[in-house]
Amino acid sequence: MIGGAIGKTQKVDSMRTGIVFDIREFAVHDGPGLRTTIFLKGCPLRCSWCHNPEGLSPEPLTLTSGAGTRTCGQRYTSSELAALLNKQAAILRANEGGVTFSGGEALMQAAFAAEVIEQLDCIHVILDTSGFGSEEDFRLLGSHADFVLFDLKLIDPALHRQYTGRDNACILRNLRLLARMGLPYVIRVPLIPGVTDTNMNLRAIAETIHDLPNLVRVEMLPYNRAAGGKYAGCGMTFQPGFDETREVNADTSIFKSFGLQAVVM
Repeated sequence: MIGGAIGKTQKVDSMRTGIVFDIREFAVHDGPGLRTTIFLKGCPLRCSWCHNPEGLSPEPLTLTSGAGTRTCGQRYTSSELAALLNKQAAILRANEGGVTFSGGEALMQAAFAAEVIEQLDCIHVILDTSGFGSEEDFRLLGSHADFVLFDLKLIDPALHRQYTGRDNACILRNLRLLARMGLPYVIRVPLIPGVTDTNMNLRAIAETIHDLPNLVRVEMLPYNRAAGGKYAGCGMTFQPGFDETREVNADTSIFKSFGLQAVVM
């Protein structure tokens, strides 16, 4: 376990701080086993279907709901967050799980997350990422992880920019880098009706990944139709730009025709 091995041998010389907008314990959908998922604040993408709008800004914000208002975003030092996670180490290991660093986009706080991982006590570490970030940050955080969940949304760069606000060149570059790092990884495809779930896009994804080494499988993630519920509470407007009522195409056969294992989560 890379995270645990580093934690036992490497002294942390600095004490970085980071901002977390949620810590989800007993998670079962963020990698193998029982996991604690750390949601790091800030994301460079603006996916029109995002279901965590409270994680987009790198700064804390006020979230209003029927239960009242709360500040979304808490600052931790790396040692504070590592200490919290180390208290859970025994139960996570006993259930073949670990810690997953997600977001927002974890690469936006790569140095902080890496410093946390360096202080963990033999805990399995997963990086859950869109792949959007610098090669330096991807190498840093990838080298501290045991496993990667890599979101791949759209291959066509124009469509990627239309629906996420950014080009996908660095995502595809980091995907190729990941394939050379020797880490096992899963490609996750969010199924957005009429956007990412088209046969053209699914085939383009399959063609892009089918010969990459160390790929474990493809996971197709059903669309979350409750995604827009948080936007008003964040002072934002949900404008998906696609027909939410359209039936989602969850056909795994395109991936299987390329010899890839694909499952609908």
